Amino acid sequence: MSTSTPPSPTQTNAAVPHLVQRLGLFSSTAIVIGSMIGSGIFIVPAEISRGVGSPALLIGAWLVTAVMTIIGALSYGELAAMMPKAGGQYVYLREALGPMWGFLFGWTLFLVIQTGTIAAVAVAFGKFLGVFFPAISSSHWLVHLGHVPALRIGPMVLGNMDIGLNTANLTGIIVVLLLTGVNILGVRLGALVQNVFTTAKTAALLGLVILGFWFGRNPAAIAANFGHNFWQGASWHTLHPVQVGVGGPIAMVGLFTILAVVQTGALFSADAWNNVTFTAGEIRNPKRNLPLSLVLGTVIVISLYIGANFVYLLVLPLHGDPHGATAFARGIQYAAEDRVATAVLQQIFQNGGAFLMAAAILISTFGCANGMILAGARVYYAMSCDGLFFKATSRLHPRSKTPVAALLIQAAWTSFLCLTGSYSQLLDYIICTELIFYILTISCLFVLRKRRPDAERPYRAVGYPVLPALYIGMAAWICVVLLRYKPQFTWPGLLIVLLGMPVYWIWSRRRQEAAAA
Repeated sequence: MSTSTPPSPTQTNAAVPHLVQRLGLFSSTAIVIGSMIGSGIFIVPAEISRGVGSPALLIGAWLVTAVMTIIGALSYGELAAMMPKAGGQYVYLREALGPMWGFLFGWTLFLVIQTGTIAAVAVAFGKFLGVFFPAISSSHWLVHLGHVPALRIGPMVLGNMDIGLNTANLTGIIVVLLLTGVNILGVRLGALVQNVFTTAKTAALLGLVILGFWFGRNPAAIAANFGHNFWQGASWHTLHPVQVGVGGPIAMVGLFTILAVVQTGALFSADAWNNVTFTAGEIRNPKRNLPLSLVLGTVIVISLYIGANFVYLLVLPLHGDPHGATAFARGIQYAAEDRVATAVLQQIFQNGGAFLMAAAILISTFGCANGMILAGARVYYAMSCDGLFFKATSRLHPRSKTPVAALLIQAAWTSFLCLTGSYSQLLDYIICTELIFYILTISCLFVLRKRRPDAERPYRAVGYPVLPALYIGMAAWICVVLLRYKPQFTWPGLLIVLLGMPVYWIWSRRRQEAAAA
């Protein structure tokens, strides 16, 4: 494909391709919803339940996520309306804190956050497709290159993964390449795919909630989870066991600490709501539609998530036996392979439940992968326009007006992560890192209010300065807790960010040399 170099962020040229505003409110909201809903909500509640051991705290964990996500969306809305440019969060960090902070965000996004999530979601698609086609499996190797042994470094364990091509990650790679091709053909086609699959997955999750409330209520589960049992283990004085690091000592922690520890799963399941800001250069009337889509999308998803967790408690007991013979006996805590939603549908429909849930997750993961592929490439495009990424990624296709090279580079790295199997380990490392970038971005509100008081702000953050400050405080507390009790999930991610500093120095020096020439 022939490509042309686009204008710099501060210049326009009618002869040069530029991003075209083709996404309306529905499409931008679909990107928010579609990027958030993957497979996490169907699986993560099992891990959270094992951590908190209380129905009230299971719901409490999701309420913490709800508060943080919605405050984040309300705060980002002001920045998005103020600077509706391709790259979104990268641009906000660059403008308020300096280009290095924008680059470190984009670097981490490319290396781990975006590509690792796409890889995980795409391979999950392959694994659930295996429910219908058993030949598709992570244990069905086509080319097995070997096993990387576990390497223990302090409280962390690195490696311990198989490298090669199996039918599950091959399916994931095919999905990544297919959706990359769709998004190369035009943002309108990519948005159409997103709209269709987001509508389908939202309907599927809503259907799970409705079916659970109407047909799935189990008197035994209700007796076990509600009434006085609902608050069992949720008092201010109850202590909860947490293992420090991998194989480390057991520490007993209080209410606020345990809720922070289990946020690794809940926040990750509700993450990627910020992806719509990456596509700001292609959204019609962005000063209105960006903040509105952020709020609508996050409220819809969080409402469905909390509803789904109440359904899980209505159908299955929270506590269970890991060796139980039935889904009810295993409960939420020990659902087979943590597939809580599948266990719930099996309780309701018996034999057909697993197939119904697998179909819903296939729709969900396909749409999630598409939204993240569409959005992520726009950040690398914006970085390249600033001279901080590969030059080719700043070029748009002359007809489709899409960042072809950025999409292809993203697909190549994602496919590599699929082959190495490293994506799941990498994703364990990033939640604290992501929270730090969210803290920095929301702090941009305070910086820009002071530095640019007269700038046009079509939308002002609701509850400023109290709600943004509350978010920063909550996120900082979670980071402190994770650094203390879950170092295996924190220090590697911080190291990845720090490795971006010398890379930034190299890119910025090249940019200066090019400008001087």
